Amino acid sequence: MNAEGKNIISLAIGSPDMPPSPQTVERLCEVAHDPSAHGYQPTGGTPELRNAMAEFYRRWYGVELDPESEIQPLIGSKEGILHITLAFCNPGDEVLVPNPGYPTYTSLSKILGQKIVNYNLREDNAWQPDWEQIEALDLSKVKLMWTNYPNMPTGGNAQMATYERIVEFAKKHDIVVVNDNPYSFIINKKPISLLQVPGAKDCCIELNSMSKSHNMPGWRVGMCASNREFISWILKIKSNIDSGTFRGLQLAAAEAYKNSDEWHIEANYNTYLRRRKIAEEIMTTLGCTFDPNQVGMFLWGKIPASYADCEELTERVLHEARVFITPGFIFGSNGERYIRISLCGKDEKMQEALERIKKVF
Repeated sequence: MNAEGKNIISLAIGSPDMPPSPQTVERLCEVAHDPSAHGYQPTGGTPELRNAMAEFYRRWYGVELDPESEIQPLIGSKEGILHITLAFCNPGDEVLVPNPGYPTYTSLSKILGQKIVNYNLREDNAWQPDWEQIEALDLSKVKLMWTNYPNMPTGGNAQMATYERIVEFAKKHDIVVVNDNPYSFIINKKPISLLQVPGAKDCCIELNSMSKSHNMPGWRVGMCASNREFISWILKIKSNIDSGTFRGLQLAAAEAYKNSDEWHIEANYNTYLRRRKIAEEIMTTLGCTFDPNQVGMFLWGKIPASYADCEELTERVLHEARVFITPGFIFGSNGERYIRISLCGKDEKMQEALERIKKVF
């Protein structure tokens, strides 16, 4: 449609449009000018980056991690999903995946030969796992469970009670639970981690990413944290897949972890909160309802009963208002009556999208 000159405004993908902090970019340039910095790097990550990641968890979550053995830097947390699945699952094993949930949990497991077992997330349960439903399943072949809080796409926030239940569940059934935690700083004043629960490191893994929290989606820097043994297994897989990250990226990422509280407030709270207000007005204009307490860089809303499904609404918005909004069905069957608006558009673009939609609706 853009090729036809229709000038579509996309409020679909969650790719931060703001730059990293100035000192992050300066450090990258500084290292890039070093003639000795361009060789292969340790697959386990540089000591500077691992130490910075450990300090980040100590500073923001109050979690102590051994930088040498309990942290593994990744070329983005999405790549970590691959490494973890290869390390813990064989073809034919079963994997618990949330519905709705991040599509990669499903697609990658299918590619690698696992069987997907969905568990429900529902609005009337604040998008937390339905433990009664999960416990009623045959869990004998389940090796991994994927969780994601603050949740994407629903914006359901992390709850310590849920994290405590996750650790209890993992130990009871000898299932490794992986919590994907890249959104905890976006419009969220109290970021928490699964690893804050005593004993979580023994049976769980947490993924984190700089893409959202530090405006570095294209840099591809993420991490996973767990116990020494789990990390060693993941590193064994990773070392046979990639050859480490450019030294400049690693040292610049280490610098980014030192960003001030003020930087985080402006980048991750104030900016997205302004855009969130525009997204809420778009939802209201479309007749959708939403939970005002949701967090993260998207707004998730339920469509009016007058529409057969979410695609009927998003197609109308696309073709008549020339705005692209994500239909919720792509995240699973429980998303069929929902839509998702990304907050990763410039304020003026989001305002223009609102005006276009108002003209149609």
